[in-house]
Amino acid sequence: MDTNKDEPLRTDIRLLGRVLGDTVREQEGDAVFDIVERVRQTAVSFARNGDPAARAELAALLDPLPRETTQAVVRAFSYFLQLANIAEDEHHIRRRRAHDLVGSPPREGSLIFALDALHSANVSPEAVADFFAHALVAPVLTAHPTEVQRQSLIRNHRDIARLLDQRERLQMTPEEEAENDLALANSVLTLWQSRMLRPVRLKVLDEVKNGITYFKETFFTELPRLYIQATQQLHKRYPAQRWALPPFFRVGSWIGGDRDGNPFVTAEILREALRLQSAAALNHYLEEVHELGGELPLSDLLIKVTPELLALAEHSTDHSPQRSDEPYRRALSGIYARLAATARVLDHFEPVRHEIGHAEPYATSDALRADLKVLANSLKLNGSANLAGGRLRRLLRAVQVFGFHLAPIDLRQNSEVHARSVAELLAGAGRCPDYEALSEAERRKLLVEEISTPRPLYSPYLEYSEETQGELAIFFAARELRQRYGAAALPNCIISKTDGVSDLLELALLLKESGLLLPGATPRLDVNIIPLFETIEDLQKSAATMEGVFAIPAYRELIAGRGNEHEVMLGYSDSNKDGGFLTSGWELYKAEIELAGVFRSHGVRLRLFHGRGGSVGRGGGPSYHAILAQPAGAVSGQIRLTEQGEVISTKYGNPDTGRRNLEVLLAATLEASLTDHENKVEPAEQFHAVMDELSARAFNAYRGLIYETPGFTTYFRQSTVVSEIASLNIGSRPASRKASERIEDLRAIPWVFSWAQCRLMLPGWYGFGAAVDGYLAASAQNGTDGLATLRRMVKSWPFFQSLLSNMDMVLAKTDLAIASRYAELVADGELRDRIFSQIKAEWALTKRHLLSILEQDDFLADNPLLKRSLQLRSPYMDPLNHLQVELLKRHRSGETDERVARGIHLTINGIASGLRNSG
Repeated sequence: MDTNKDEPLRTDIRLLGRVLGDTVREQEGDAVFDIVERVRQTAVSFARNGDPAARAELAALLDPLPRETTQAVVRAFSYFLQLANIAEDEHHIRRRRAHDLVGSPPREGSLIFALDALHSANVSPEAVADFFAHALVAPVLTAHPTEVQRQSLIRNHRDIARLLDQRERLQMTPEEEAENDLALANSVLTLWQSRMLRPVRLKVLDEVKNGITYFKETFFTELPRLYIQATQQLHKRYPAQRWALPPFFRVGSWIGGDRDGNPFVTAEILREALRLQSAAALNHYLEEVHELGGELPLSDLLIKVTPELLALAEHSTDHSPQRSDEPYRRALSGIYARLAATARVLDHFEPVRHEIGHAEPYATSDALRADLKVLANSLKLNGSANLAGGRLRRLLRAVQVFGFHLAPIDLRQNSEVHARSVAELLAGAGRCPDYEALSEAERRKLLVEEISTPRPLYSPYLEYSEETQGELAIFFAARELRQRYGAAALPNCIISKTDGVSDLLELALLLKESGLLLPGATPRLDVNIIPLFETIEDLQKSAATMEGVFAIPAYRELIAGRGNEHEVMLGYSDSNKDGGFLTSGWELYKAEIELAGVFRSHGVRLRLFHGRGGSVGRGGGPSYHAILAQPAGAVSGQIRLTEQGEVISTKYGNPDTGRRNLEVLLAATLEASLTDHENKVEPAEQFHAVMDELSARAFNAYRGLIYETPGFTTYFRQSTVVSEIASLNIGSRPASRKASERIEDLRAIPWVFSWAQCRLMLPGWYGFGAAVDGYLAASAQNGTDGLATLRRMVKSWPFFQSLLSNMDMVLAKTDLAIASRYAELVADGELRDRIFSQIKAEWALTKRHLLSILEQDDFLADNPLLKRSLQLRSPYMDPLNHLQVELLKRHRSGETDERVARGIHLTINGIASGLRNSG
């Protein structure tokens, strides 16, 4: 690694560390500062040299600390890790900018890099044009509870990042530098004096508002810029083509529509979520129109305008003689007035700046866009084309992408809830007294009959359970809201835990009851029905399920009416918890191949929705390589994927970083769709049998530990902070689907989150060592070189490359010495030793085989920047882990001091900051 290039990062971290140290000394006194500094120096010494004496000294320093001092130490180390994150993010931006400035070869993951790849693969301009004509790229924000930082702290982080950026970009005078120093010190002081933890659990509408901030910070500006950049690059590369890109890139949301296991998402919450989203979009348009008014004071005494622009100006509510010769400003005043009226009618939202005069609201966002296009066309036709290319061009694209709804909200519910609601409707109408007792075949027959008849089952005169009333209310509200905000506001309904054809038909019946599916000679389905396959068994049956539903003429007719496109969602989190990292990845891959074949045979375009989490244990990892690791034919120009929890702020909290991540998604989708990336070196299919064998062995090892080892649940709950995470106020959704101690009922997020906190990261690697060990032994018996095969696989197969690269990253974040401290929390010594020794042995086996396959001496050999980052963070996380264990001991021994519980939650926050991908 070029250390000179990283010197600015070291400079920033030293600066922020010094400012934080000064703040601690000033606010807490010399005694606390001295303890923090001694702990830091001892932890650094241990991390560098592994000296056991340093470990003992660390314990001697930390164990006797008074409660208040403990909290100060925890906060100091937690805030340092947050500041290090800010410095690293700014450094990445700085490096990317420097790379782009000096005219280096295009970056991997950039749009130029992707277009170069298409050129090398001899992809025709017509194929590229067809891609954009049918493309859909959609990151979908979810409120999954892994974001431990409060929004107020995230805003503070943005201020610090801005000040660091200012120091880098500007050549400051001594006075300006002093002002920057003071502002930086004040920002860190604000951070220190701000509460790190939420006092109460977030409500759903709090999560909605948090999600909207990323539109304000990043998406409103960066998404239109991405469209403009893409158009410019395509014009430059393919000048003979006409490039008018449709709105193929959208940002979606689950926040306010995801009811799976969240009883707090109701019809009223859905209404308010869309109102808040719409108000944010309209407020952005109002601000931009106002700014355009200041930018376009063009006088018709000096320029010509089109008749359409003149008519728009004449119909304006602005009749001021001061602007009588400024048609653009008058037209914009009229647009502003209509937007203000729209905000009041749609969202009961009062603009900050009052409009001039009264105007009729816009009926649709298309009508607003039509008026803005009148301005753009007039500028282009009358010598002012450049003026149409800035703010106005971005606003036109924003209106096209965000409409009056901001982001399409997906509705999601568990298949079991749908089944209970359908059963109640059928029983209430006298159609079937016990639907849930029917066989799958009987359910299908009955549901198809009901979907095909206009006769409703629902009656306002019958009493239904609270659950069924809530489900029906959601669907009735969805129909009303689509009429209010447009069809794009609520386009999708997702069925969690889909395991059969009847699950899709049950949702279709509920949609019919609410008027979102209209039967008849030409039936119409207004929303996408999206099955979510989550467990290993459900993934294995996914192709057969879709084959079965496509074989039903009534359902197939509905899909034909939706342009012969159908979406399928794949669950990374629960499949991992169910079958382990290796088996989950392989079953997802195979399901995609089989689904693509079924869809092809039925003439239906497949769109895959990837339910990825932030951590590798929940399908996380670099998006670019994850998309390129999909099997050939699985992307086909359309992809949706979830962006969850802390990943949202990491990727999209900063406009520069957000812009880069949006571009990566587009570039990867373009490459994966139009090049045979998977078989570039050698055919990938030859390795499938090897993966089948590895997966079977890994599955047995993983299930053997998690679900078949006596006492494992007790070990897990006592050796991790899973119970404490459940009480941390980081999301509106409960930690478990039902009141149960079983791992099967625990959500994937606290499962992964808790293993990360104790630095084992078990869901991201367990079972791989046993799988490879068994495979190599069997290969040796058969006289084949299994290791050579695995090395070929990792060099030539993107799927296997991505799998092992992610595991490499996860193992680099593990620390068995720290994990052993958590194991000591298990009361039963025999249980503790038996299970931890098994985990430790598998970790050693996994490390040995992984490094051998990758032909590396240590983890992260090909990612020195991340390796250095982890080395920097480790000494600051170690004391937090040590204190967390001690606080857990006190808390579980019955100590009731609230400072102990608060201290545990503070350490969870700090360790999550250090790891950067909690769950």
